[in-house]
Amino acid sequence: MAEPSIRVLFVEDDEDVRIGCRQALELAGFEVEAFARVEPARARVAPGMPAVVLCDVRLPGASGLEWQRELHALDPELPVILITGHGDIAMAVQAMQEGAYDFIGKPFASDHLVSVVRRAADKRRLALQVRSLREQLEHRQGIEATLIGRSAAMERLRQRVLALAATSADVVIYGETGTGKELVARCLHDHGPRRRAHFVALNCGGLPEHLAETELFGHEAGAFTGAQRTRVGKFEHADGGTLFLDEIESMPMAVQVKLLRALQERSIERIGSNKPIAVDCRVVAASKEDLKALAEQQKFRADLYYRIGVAFIELPPLRERREDIPLLFEHFSLAAQQRFQQSAPPPSHAQTAALMAHTWPGNVRELRNVAERHVLGLAGDDLVAAGQPAGPPPNLPAQLEQVERALIADALRRLQGDAAAAALALGVPKQTFYDKLKRLGLRPENFR
Repeated sequence: MAEPSIRVLFVEDDEDVRIGCRQALELAGFEVEAFARVEPARARVAPGMPAVVLCDVRLPGASGLEWQRELHALDPELPVILITGHGDIAMAVQAMQEGAYDFIGKPFASDHLVSVVRRAADKRRLALQVRSLREQLEHRQGIEATLIGRSAAMERLRQRVLALAATSADVVIYGETGTGKELVARCLHDHGPRRRAHFVALNCGGLPEHLAETELFGHEAGAFTGAQRTRVGKFEHADGGTLFLDEIESMPMAVQVKLLRALQERSIERIGSNKPIAVDCRVVAASKEDLKALAEQQKFRADLYYRIGVAFIELPPLRERREDIPLLFEHFSLAAQQRFQQSAPPPSHAQTAALMAHTWPGNVRELRNVAERHVLGLAGDDLVAAGQPAGPPPNLPAQLEQVERALIADALRRLQGDAAAAALALGVPKQTFYDKLKRLGLRPENFR
């Protein structure tokens, strides 16, 4: 069945052909408005309408070719299918070069007509979906323009970030690689009272002890070989602002001791100096591992954990908020098109299904890379297969839940959060549908 939201505007002056084609299209599931001339059909057209135009070339009054040019100027993405006689095929080919979607030569079989119209309807639905996503992205403001997503998990995340941003409490952010921990840290800074001061980031992963210490606290000239001039450390540079310590679980134990003291006293000493320097900065730490569990295993200082563990934010992996994937993919695609000065088509049905079914071990970072490959034309038909090995497939119940979540989220998105309409479109009883929404953690209001 075709998408119920896409209707067909059909113009054909031959009454027998008009009746026969209308019946074939309605049997295929399309809503059809039929006209004998272009003039009355004009009033039914508006930019962005969910429709496909099917029009004969030779008509009394305005011709199909003239109307096609009008429609292309009005809405270049509106699919227009021309019906042509044998002598009009050259004109129809010219019309396609000018923006027509396709043409059908007379005589034609009804199944061929339905096939062409269905493809055009799919194209129109995808174009409108992309247009809707772009409008949503353009109208997002504040934290919604940074932490993008309509899922319940993202709504809770934004609320928590805004609540904590107004305070000066130290925060620990937990999340898998690629979930956007630094982005959340920047939101805590940008939406709080420290926004006018520096946001200073330091990745603790792989830093040797002596480098970690000088990066954090700085050093005086002559403090060690090679220290030719005084250097201000990250702590001091972040005075009045925010210090973000990524991968804090990998910080050397000896540096953890000095970090704890700096947090307790809110002052630091540069290497090679005995003079304390007062610092007033908020510390946001990020880890992909449970710091409390590491502390219990004596792999992380317990006193440091309890010192920085004032407030916690846990970022959901992308596989747990699949309904956000189309919006994020469109966001990254638009950014990549601007960056590379290159246009890209919207993903097809098959590509969208692959995006929704993928396990996303690299989370949002991986999705951004996929979007950039798509814009560069490097991904091919299988967007998620290029450039990465396949991870272990989820078990059958997990795969079924992923598919169910994706289908329901897609229906809610297309129907702007109308749960009753989505249940009807999916052929699911209302009560069963609402039970599924509750089980999957989907909220219709997040799709409006």
